[in-house]
Amino acid sequence: MTRLRIISLLILSEEYICVCEIVDSLEVNQYNVSKHLKLLKNAGLINESKDGRYKYFSLIKSEDLFITSLLQTISNISHQIITEDHKRLEKRFDIRVKKKCVVGVQNKHLLSRKN
Repeated sequence: MTRLRIISLLILSEEYICVCEIVDSLEVNQYNVSKHLKLLKNAGLINESKDGRYKYFSLIKSEDLFITSLLQTISNISHQIITEDHKRLEKRFDIRVKKKCVVGVQNKHLLSRKN
């Protein structure tokens, strides 16, 4: 389920996401997120780039029918967990500076509180 949640975040955001933003959005520890990101990268589904101390991930751009179908299927998943993940990601995007992550992993209570 974690890999589906990560891919869903990447589909919904349509941009690069920092690993710490993924950790906060999923409320899963960094080790587990990193492990799943490595598997997704090795499967050829995501790209990785580094900017200073931050690693960013995005979906690959592919014409491959299997990958396109897989991503389309995942984007159609409607689940409360995925909706909550996306809300937390939007809160993390609000603290970006010039569309870049400037804050490491945050306290999950900070992101979960209602504004």
